[in-house]
Amino acid sequence: MSTIPQNEVQTTPGRARHLNWSSIPIEHVAEGIQRQMVVGEGLMVCRFRFAPFLVTPEHEHPHEQMSIVVSGRVRFFIEGNERIAAPGDVLHFPPRCWHGATMMDEEVVLIDIFTPVREDFLG
Repeated sequence: MSTIPQNEVQTTPGRARHLNWSSIPIEHVAEGIQRQMVVGEGLMVCRFRFAPFLVTPEHEHPHEQMSIVVSGRVRFFIEGNERIAAPGDVLHFPPRCWHGATMMDEEVVLIDIFTPVREDFLG
């Protein structure tokens, strides 16, 4: 079984890849937030770990987003409505959808898929 070089994790245009989250660098983007990213040509997949009770302020962006709850429970605020999401739930946020989240009483792991690529995450 081959190991994928770290420099190929971010993006390799026009080339197929087989990755495992254990080989992808973990970024500590803010207190209580860890992020891993796999970037393609027109979309990206991010795995986030959020500390209990962490709040992500409500916001919008031009990217379409799908969020999959892997573990933990999250109180999402979506265009003025509150929803509790649990493992296995999938949420769809169209471009410019106003949304935010508050983690409940345990660590939360989310998989977020964005299109187009969130260039602001790459800087």
